[in-house]
Amino acid sequence: MTKNHRLNSISAGTEAVFHVVIGLFSICCIIPFVFVIIISLSAESSIREIGYSFIPRAWSFNTYTYAIQRLPQIWRSYFNSILITVVGTFLSTLICALYSYALFRPDFKYRGFFNFLSFFTMIFGGGLVPTYVICTQILGLKENYAALIVPLLVSPFNIIIMRTFFKSSVPLDLIEAATIDGSGEYSTFFRVVLPVAKPGLATIALLNSLAYWNDWYLSLLYIRQNKILQPLQALLMELQNNVEYLNRMSASLGASAIQEATRAPTQTLRMVLVVLIVVPIACAYPFFQRYIVAGLTIGSVKG
Repeated sequence: MTKNHRLNSISAGTEAVFHVVIGLFSICCIIPFVFVIIISLSAESSIREIGYSFIPRAWSFNTYTYAIQRLPQIWRSYFNSILITVVGTFLSTLICALYSYALFRPDFKYRGFFNFLSFFTMIFGGGLVPTYVICTQILGLKENYAALIVPLLVSPFNIIIMRTFFKSSVPLDLIEAATIDGSGEYSTFFRVVLPVAKPGLATIALLNSLAYWNDWYLSLLYIRQNKILQPLQALLMELQNNVEYLNRMSASLGASAIQEATRAPTQTLRMVLVVLIVVPIACAYPFFQRYIVAGLTIGSVKG
């Protein structure tokens, strides 16, 4: 009889404990999102009576209907966020890969200077006022989609991650072999290096997509008049501020404001918008997962 050898030296009891701990940790991560979904499906009257609860007194889809019918800007903001995320992720990932590849090549004469240049910006920033002046007055990044994409195109942190990945996964002999076969620099990069670096590209793309999807600060700075360009996160912040302002000032604004503040599902509306924001980016994780796992396991198994 052959013994069933374990893949690691950890005992079965210890491994079971690890599984329980990780399972509990996963449940703790999932429960808040489930709670948000439950609140979004709760009736506003139930929240006013018993507050937030996993078992509300009444369930209702009225808030989703209210958001769809009364807030047409949501769909335009959805389109804006998707467009900004897709275009920004593609461009920022491409720029990061090109920059990191230059720093990875030992025959690049000025790689020390550009390596210092990218690292220096992680420690010292230009400041908000100079950045705003350059973006608005010199680059013309105001009241357009470019204002929401260009400022986040280059991330020094992602460049360092990608450069390290190139060093650990792309052998220089592969590049030399491609050069001997007559491949040019761009052909080598796109046809030889990038297919090998898919796990690193997926990781960088995921980080970039999260940055673009969750960003609202650029809209606050550069989108002041043309609200039709407003992304979903900025719309959520503005709606929340408006609802809170209406609730605070309803006593002094008159009976119409009191009636509107009472009728609007203020508590559940926030949770509905959170659900609408989180679901798309959560659906994107499965597309990156297999590449990220592959990147984490590179070098762990010897051939």
